[in-house]
Amino acid sequence: MKLRVLKENLVDYRRLRPSNLNTPEFRHLWYLIFWPIFGILFQILEQVWVERDWIVVYHPLDDVIPFCELFVIPYMWWFVFLAGMVVFTLFFDPRAFEGMMKFIILTYGITLIIYIIFPTMQELRPPAFERDNFLTRFMADFYEFDTNTNVCPSMHVSGAVAAMVTSWNSKFFRKVSWQIYFTVATVLICMSTVFLKQHSVVDILPSLILCAIAYPISFPRSKFKKVKVG
Repeated sequence: MKLRVLKENLVDYRRLRPSNLNTPEFRHLWYLIFWPIFGILFQILEQVWVERDWIVVYHPLDDVIPFCELFVIPYMWWFVFLAGMVVFTLFFDPRAFEGMMKFIILTYGITLIIYIIFPTMQELRPPAFERDNFLTRFMADFYEFDTNTNVCPSMHVSGAVAAMVTSWNSKFFRKVSWQIYFTVATVLICMSTVFLKQHSVVDILPSLILCAIAYPISFPRSKFKKVKVG
């Protein structure tokens, strides 16, 4: 991706004023309000509203899938994968950013509602690790930080898909090499959720269904010109 092309497409937020926030140039910024609202609601479900009648999510296939600490790499890459696409499109491709935020608001919003109506948890985490290395020690600490509740549908899956489908609709990622990267990264991230025992296989399908519903609503193809950049 050429630096010159990026500079030409950089949104000049120095011109942003309260008076022009609702103009076509800057109104996409209103979507950022979603993140603090989502963060507060998710923390309430995770840390405050914990005395609930939890539904344990499980499938026999979960017992067949072994714990594999190597999947820590794609699992943690998800945070860069998702946040990176949000930040990149915010500055260089506001139209794709708007579509991505619609996708996230739909999938994450519906997921939160499902968590409220059907509170789910999983009991798949190994009581001890067969191997002792940096990655297993990291996961032990991560288990302490991250609860095993509110798991179905998996936000890890829908977040990864959000970044992938945004790449499909961004003028910067039309090349085959980029499409291969986003597809492979998304598949590995989805796999990591079950190989690290963070999710049951049951949690993946509802996320994909939500993504399939949200995609045509968030990215109507007629709004995106097929432009190959860089």
